[in-house]
Amino acid sequence: MTRHNPPTNLILHGPPGTGKTYRTAFEAVRLCLGAEKAQPLEQDREALMRAYHGLCDEGRIEFVTFHQSSSYEEFVEGLRPTTEPDGEEDDGSTTTTGGFCLKPHPGIFRRLSERARLDTGGEKARPAGRLDRSRAVFKLSLGERGKQEDQVRHGLENGLIHIGWGGDIDWSDPRFSDRPAIEEEWKTRRDPEAGEKNANISQIYSFRSVMGIGDYVVISDGRDRLRAVGEVTGDYWFDADADFHPHRRAVTWLWQHGEGAERERFYPRNFRRHSVYQLDGDIIDWDGLETITFGRDIAKPGTEARDHVLIIDEINRANISKVFGELITLLEPDKRLGGPNELRVRLPYSGIRFGVPANLHVIGTMNTADRSIALIDTALRRRFTFIEMMPDASILPDDVDGIDVRRLLETLNERIEYLHDREHQVGHGYFAHCRTRADVEAVMRERIIPLLAEYFHEDFGQVAAVLGDAPDDEGRPVEGRFVIARPLTPPPGNGGWDEGTPRLRWQVRDEIDLSGFMRS
Repeated sequence: MTRHNPPTNLILHGPPGTGKTYRTAFEAVRLCLGAEKAQPLEQDREALMRAYHGLCDEGRIEFVTFHQSSSYEEFVEGLRPTTEPDGEEDDGSTTTTGGFCLKPHPGIFRRLSERARLDTGGEKARPAGRLDRSRAVFKLSLGERGKQEDQVRHGLENGLIHIGWGGDIDWSDPRFSDRPAIEEEWKTRRDPEAGEKNANISQIYSFRSVMGIGDYVVISDGRDRLRAVGEVTGDYWFDADADFHPHRRAVTWLWQHGEGAERERFYPRNFRRHSVYQLDGDIIDWDGLETITFGRDIAKPGTEARDHVLIIDEINRANISKVFGELITLLEPDKRLGGPNELRVRLPYSGIRFGVPANLHVIGTMNTADRSIALIDTALRRRFTFIEMMPDASILPDDVDGIDVRRLLETLNERIEYLHDREHQVGHGYFAHCRTRADVEAVMRERIIPLLAEYFHEDFGQVAAVLGDAPDDEGRPVEGRFVIARPLTPPPGNGGWDEGTPRLRWQVRDEIDLSGFMRS
């Protein structure tokens, strides 16, 4: 499969109710399925939303809403408390700090970026040159270089891994899948005083029970190098005739090299001394491990990778610089993975090298009534294409139970633009579902008038002006079609406040009069 869509960074902006959310659904489906398949869906709302939700279920479209508290740690990656063990002792046991520890946790942007980059085009089979990132990775020592080279070579040449901990006891019995059974057996047959950290217990348990078929092993060469990577292909077995290390498992070696490779290329912590333990999956750099294993940089999406879309609703409500951080640069099309100016950064918490794949598109929506587009971070403006979506009265029916809703909307917006600005108009979406006069009245009473009150900060004189119900030039009270203004009686001793323009109490009419917008 060949990709057809260049990297897209798009923001749809406009007043509320102009169809931005619906348009994002169409744009997301178009980017995922292609223009030819998406075009017939544009005018069929039900079919479009079925396609949209189907792509969401597949994990190809994700939706997130920004808010004032949105942060880099939530969006890209951060640290979260966990009660999982946070370290390993040299005897193979694990340690915790104060009952919990902080571990890196990927945010939605990093998760979707990785999903897009590793997409296999819908095929379940893992493509050649890729590791299964859902599997565990174990560090294992076959022996000490120089002193035990024969033991190391025996494993590398015969497709097996082996350890010496666990004595000469055959641990093949199914009951030894559980650690307590191993501990009890070892105490009964070998050492009644053995504690839970005894390496003969912890090491054989990791090797025999924790490690599973399909997991990976890296063969260490000291604390800072590895000399082989393999996939476990067999269960534990006991070789009673072995000259050394009778506890064994079959592996398929994916890579091995006499000179080895540096451990820090895929794992930031030094290898521990104990023979076998599971590496921390949260800090494994899988790209680095794959590059070591397969001898090439495979961080870029494959040709079979499908397009993915991240929709960010209300993108202007968050502090963009705070949320995106250094990734704002990586969004540029030429700096995506595989681009002419490809960039990758090392993330601060996990330490992995990260780049944005070319098959991840970002679509944002921006309500200009919440925050003017002029206030948006310049860095964001340079990296996104902006499409303005303004009210379009022609989309509405020309007659709703005798009411000319097109003229109603156009009149309201002309007055709003005169008294406020064009960014605070009323979108056609407010009237899109009106079928009766009662529907239009309900929209005006329950949605439009409260919205106008918000726009004009509860200055009902301005609200009344938009509705055509403003007092006359002398400020006399009115009985408007939408609102009623009644004078307030000044309290005693008001110091002359009653002079000049009277103070008014505003009230929305129980029965709105739309006669001024009836079709002739």
